[in-house]
Amino acid sequence: MVASVDAMATQVGVEILRQGGNAVDAAVAVGFALAVTHPQAGNLGGGGFMLLRTASGRATAIDFREMAPGHASRDMFLDKQGNADSKLSLTSHLASGTPGTVAGLALAAQKYGTLPLSTLLAPAIKLARDGIPVNDALADDLKTYGKEVLINHPNSKAIFYKPDGTPWQKGDRLVQKNLGSQPATDCPSGAGCLLQR
Repeated sequence: MVASVDAMATQVGVEILRQGGNAVDAAVAVGFALAVTHPQAGNLGGGGFMLLRTASGRATAIDFREMAPGHASRDMFLDKQGNADSKLSLTSHLASGTPGTVAGLALAAQKYGTLPLSTLLAPAIKLARDGIPVNDALADDLKTYGKEVLINHPNSKAIFYKPDGTPWQKGDRLVQKNLGSQPATDCPSGAGCLLQR
């Protein structure tokens, strides 16, 4: 069984199982697909945890939660008067963590999966390259939260807004060319290349 917040990503997991992949393969493929189909969840720019039980009955966890950058400091979210500034901790460049998702999913696939990482990445790459129909949830989030943050960042605006400056709406096709690039062939696992993009 495969379940996720998005039907297209869930179908990716089902197809991986049909190709002979195991549950970890399906979870990894779904995780990468969600980076395309449910971008408001963070995905590649964030982190997470994976709990799994191997066929032998051993339970294990992978912690790939994002971490504070090396130069993070105790007072970095304070204003000049020493008061907490929520904008600094939520919407500024200081709010960024060092992502762990790509490394964590690649590690899960390497240690516990059965299919090559390239096979698990292929559906997400195709979805990004061919585009996805914008659903209600994404359209609503772009309209509501996008105008608070995304519109102020040219790279994000170029992806999630039309050339006329309006956000993508339900039924529009969202193409994410950068996510649709093939990993470089000189990377053994492909994961290191993704981290460089």
